[in-house]
Amino acid sequence: MILDDIVRDKRVAVERAKGAVSLTELQQRPLFRTARHNLRAALADRSRAIIAEIKKASPSRGIIRPDFDPVRIATRYAESGAAAISVLTEEHYFRGHLDHLAAVRAAVSVPLLRKDFLFDAYQLYEARAFGADAVLLIVAVLSDARLQELLWLADELNLAALVEVHDRAELDRAVGAGARLLGINNRDLRTFHTSLETTEQLLPAIPADAFVVAERGLDSVRDLVRLERLGVTAFLIGEALMRAPDPGTKLAELLEG
Repeated sequence: MILDDIVRDKRVAVERAKGAVSLTELQQRPLFRTARHNLRAALADRSRAIIAEIKKASPSRGIIRPDFDPVRIATRYAESGAAAISVLTEEHYFRGHLDHLAAVRAAVSVPLLRKDFLFDAYQLYEARAFGADAVLLIVAVLSDARLQELLWLADELNLAALVEVHDRAELDRAVGAGARLLGINNRDLRTFHTSLETTEQLLPAIPADAFVVAERGLDSVRDLVRLERLGVTAFLIGEALMRAPDPGTKLAELLEG
C-alpha cells in the first residue's frame, strides 16, 4: 500500500538526515530559539477557521500545482484570512521540503503546521528548527508508545500536535494518549476513499475538552456548512485551494461564503 511505501522511504530519509545534521546543529539554528505561535488558540478564535495547505503534489493526484511558489502562496493565504498554514515537507511523494517551511516562516506570522509522516523524535526537532509551530502526528503510522512519546516531546518543544485519526479505533488511541487537538481525516490513507461521513460519524465520540479540525474532502462552502451544523469550526484544506487559479481568492471565498 502507498502509505507503507511512504513510511518505508521516509525512514530511510530520516536516517540520512540524522547523518547529515546532528540534533545539536538543529538546536543551534536561529529559528529553533524563536517564540512559537499558538495553533489551537488561532483556530478557536474564529467562527470559521481554515488551515490553508501548501502542497505541490500527491501520490494519488500527481502534480497539483505546476507554478509552485510556496512563499507567494503563503503570502496570499495570510492576506486572505488563513488562521494557519500547513506546509508539506515530504520530498519524494509530495514534492515538499523543509526549506519551504523556513521560507514561509520568514514571510508570514500566522501559525505554521509541519505536515509530514512523523515517527521519530528527530523530526520534531527539525520542525522547530525550520520554524514550525505545530506538527501533524498520524495515528495510523504510530504505535501507542511512540504516539505518547511524540506528544510528550512536542509539549517539551512547545509545538502543538495535531493528531490525525480516520476511524473510531484510531480516535480511541489518540484520546487515550492524551491528544486533545484532533484532526479527522475524511480520506482513508490506505484506500484514498474520501467521505465527509467520517467526520460526522466520529464527532459524537470526541471528548468535550478536545478541539476538532476536519481534513480532506472540503471543496466548497456547502461542505463547510454541512460540518459546521454539527459544531466543527476548523478545517484543513489543500487541493481545493492549490488547484484554484488564485489560492488566496479561493480561500477568501470559502471563508466568506
